Amino acid sequence: MTVSMIAKHTVDDFATWKKMYNETAQLRKDGGVIADGVHRVLDNPNVVVVYHQFPDVDTAKAFGDRLNTEEFGAIAKGAGIHLDTLEMWLLEDVE
Repeated sequence: MTVSMIAKHTVDDFATWKKMYNETAQLRKDGGVIADGVHRVLDNPNVVVVYHQFPDVDTAKAFGDRLNTEEFGAIAKGAGIHLDTLEMWLLEDVE
């Protein structure tokens, strides 16, 4: 069973955030992400929604736990992520 993580947050500047996202591709791969997608809200391009897919629940939860680390905090600060706006859902993929 694959599992998806949907995360939504606000950033200072989409271009700055997207550069960081591209530069951290290896971290996602090392964290077990098998597919991903980036979206933004039409009427506010600094509201970002990110999709990550994982092979199983444990891998998804472990990746989510990394969002509470100092390493991610430093990345978030450099990318202009407003952590107080972060919303995250883990979803069971059924189709």
